[in-house]
Amino acid sequence: MNQAAASRATMKDVAARAGVGLATVSRVVNGDAKVSEKTRILVDQAIADLSFRRNDSARLLRQGIAASIGVVLDDVADPFFSTLNRAVETQAIARKTLSMTASTGNDAAHAKELIVALCARRVDGLIVAAPHGTEESYLADEIRAGTPVVFVDRPPVALKADAVLSDNAGGARLGVQHLIAHGHRKIACLSDGSNLYSVRQRIEAYRQALAEAGIQAEPVLEHSDGHDGLDLGQWLEAADALPESDRPTALFCTNSRASVAVLRALRNRSGAEPGAPWPALLCFDDFELADVVQPGITVVAQDPAAIGAAAADLLFRRLDGDTGPASTITVPTRLIVRGSAETPPVSGRR
Repeated sequence: MNQAAASRATMKDVAARAGVGLATVSRVVNGDAKVSEKTRILVDQAIADLSFRRNDSARLLRQGIAASIGVVLDDVADPFFSTLNRAVETQAIARKTLSMTASTGNDAAHAKELIVALCARRVDGLIVAAPHGTEESYLADEIRAGTPVVFVDRPPVALKADAVLSDNAGGARLGVQHLIAHGHRKIACLSDGSNLYSVRQRIEAYRQALAEAGIQAEPVLEHSDGHDGLDLGQWLEAADALPESDRPTALFCTNSRASVAVLRALRNRSGAEPGAPWPALLCFDDFELADVVQPGITVVAQDPAAIGAAAADLLFRRLDGDTGPASTITVPTRLIVRGSAETPPVSGRR
């Protein structure tokens, strides 16, 4: 355990600050209704002043587990996060450390509940994919209390903390450049409606790649699922009704959820498949069966296993006493060519 963690306030510290007995602090912490309101206020104020967190780890210690980490992700059923989590677990097992994983559903309020609960159990460190809109002051409190935190997939907004990210910008730029190299200039950018850091980075890189090629970005070719009341399938139908000169000849999907929605919409069209007669298709993030459909889906693949391994390595270094400045590790992506993006622009699509 790191040295900072050893400085966490104890119930004895709270008792001394509040001028009450240890048993009284215990009763307040455990919600005993017999404690007077005046005493409760004194103890609660001492708890706040000392940033005290109740230690719920006794049961784990009785089981012989002396170290634990918390892993808080969007959804452990998501292939990206399940692979990332498995890489973390592998390192935790090697370190004889318990890894406790929880899903937030990308809900900031629920994420806070989970993180506070894990810290109450005295986890030694945290790996967190913070949902959009996360209020970070409580995380700063945990870091000051001695709990190292490593962010994955998206960086902290207002904190100086370690982070391990995909090369979202580089991968998206490479993907769009690949479409441009095959003659496409009308390239649509489609997302799943989320406002995640990773998606925003990819959209910005899409625009930069167009600008670098001398192509004017067109707002009409950018769509987020549900925007203006249109889902991705409905937007594709609307795009197909545009004048031929305005229709996209290629689609760039910013994540796997958008990719699957677009692919399903394309397949629902009679005889349609990516590249003929509908636009070329390139997706950021690989997904199940992308290599099985015909043609195979060209993707910019992330490496969630490498992200998880790097995050775990960084967290355990902190737990071993590394007090160096916060660092950000960027994990490379790679382009996997399978056929869906390699067709030239097709005119007269209907």
